[in-house]
Amino acid sequence: MKKKLIGAEFCVGLAASLLVGCGSKEETGTEDTATEETTEETTEETTEAEEPAAEESADGYELALVTDIGTIDDKSFNQGAWEGVVQYAEENGITRKYYQPAEKTTDSYVETIELAIEGGAKLVVCPGYLFEEAIYLVQDEYPDIKFILLDGEPHNADYSEYKTGDNVMPILYQEDEAGYLAGYAAVKDGYTKLGFMGGMAVPAVIRYGYGYLQGAEAAAKEMGLDSVEVMYHYTGGFDATPEAQALAASWYEAGTEVIFGCGGGVGNSVMAAAEPASKAVIGVDVDQSPESAAVITSAMKQLSVSVYDGISDFYAGSFKGGETTVFNAANDGVGLPMESSKFKIFTQEDYDAAYEALVSGSVTLINDTTLTTDDLGLSIVKVTVVE
Repeated sequence: MKKKLIGAEFCVGLAASLLVGCGSKEETGTEDTATEETTEETTEETTEAEEPAAEESADGYELALVTDIGTIDDKSFNQGAWEGVVQYAEENGITRKYYQPAEKTTDSYVETIELAIEGGAKLVVCPGYLFEEAIYLVQDEYPDIKFILLDGEPHNADYSEYKTGDNVMPILYQEDEAGYLAGYAAVKDGYTKLGFMGGMAVPAVIRYGYGYLQGAEAAAKEMGLDSVEVMYHYTGGFDATPEAQALAASWYEAGTEVIFGCGGGVGNSVMAAAEPASKAVIGVDVDQSPESAAVITSAMKQLSVSVYDGISDFYAGSFKGGETTVFNAANDGVGLPMESSKFKIFTQEDYDAAYEALVSGSVTLINDTTLTTDDLGLSIVKVTVVE
């Protein structure tokens, strides 16, 4: 039986907590809530931020998360990972804190990880492949600190050496399976003019897109359709921009019915274009239905579950260091939030059948990110790549 994916109610609650004003720790040892905080001890290169937590211990904050180039309230990758940290910390009275690098560089990531360790962190969560080199550098320097690395495996700068220390738990996801379910559901629900707007063309985003196309193809074949059209583009970043919104609006105006907004703030640009056009959006990473009424479903990773489980293993003395854990359909690591999805035709039974096909292996996907969309063997789905 599939685990229940964390849905809209939890996300809304977390988002509300993140909107509380900034503050600092009082003399009593308690602290105000904060979304983003810069203290006198904070360097210019790094932003420290705190969430409501148990009283800081003499050893500082035991659990830390260092954000990637997104933000802690991105309603996407960073937030999904942070939810897992917050849930475990609140359930067990553990102190926690997140840190946000100011620059998108390995040096900045390393400095921020070290700041978290100086702040008392025993376990540091790093969400995103951009931390691969940083973790490679710090794992030997801090052998007593545990690291959870999401979406990547540690390697040196030129990729000539991959090395995972016993204190590192890399977690990978099969984004292609989550994308497949989203594309399959969209076409089954009657959409035949699709869009994919990814952020940076990094492996995780590419896998989402390739799965999306293959899911649309599978559904189209089952339904006997002659053609499904897909507009396809990478914006090159993960921020919400006027350019991304304008491009999405132009797609909608030209007939696109639903766009998979795949990459942090990029999805917000798509939502902003979809709402006035009364068109649809597919969210990414977490259930993004609270973000916009235009979101009909989301291609989700069980980010919070995987982080929570990794932290739980750490405190239980069974931390899975030195080996990579893969989350996919077979271990309930990806999926769609059916309880909050707004499908017209696609049913829970349809979803269960598609999910089981992935679990059983009767559906196999091409997820080699060195390939192009032309290499996916699509015959019904017609892809227009927008450079």
